[in-house]
Amino acid sequence: MGNAVAVSSETFEDEVLKAGTAVLVDFWAPWCGPCRAIAPVVEQLAMEYSGRLKVVKVNTDENDAIAIQYQVMSIPTLMVFKGGQLVERIVGAVPKPSLLAKITPHL
Repeated sequence: MGNAVAVSSETFEDEVLKAGTAVLVDFWAPWCGPCRAIAPVVEQLAMEYSGRLKVVKVNTDENDAIAIQYQVMSIPTLMVFKGGQLVERIVGAVPKPSLLAKITPHL
């Protein structure tokens, strides 16, 4: 999994909502082709923005309560949280420049 941290329903609040930095949450599932396609980009962001952006992954098959709570209708869905609040939602496997355009304002 690399630099992105796997979070579960039990650890989501501590890892995401109480984080001191902006957090990129990747909602994904192992069977999802587009999720696998975007995974390397998510890992690159975790490395390149280490210290400024925390990157976590939520397996929606194993943690459906979080996916339901945040109304994840299709995957991959990426969300940016800052100060415990959802500030950005990106649906689908989008190219890295598009992701950065959505994430950078929140760093």
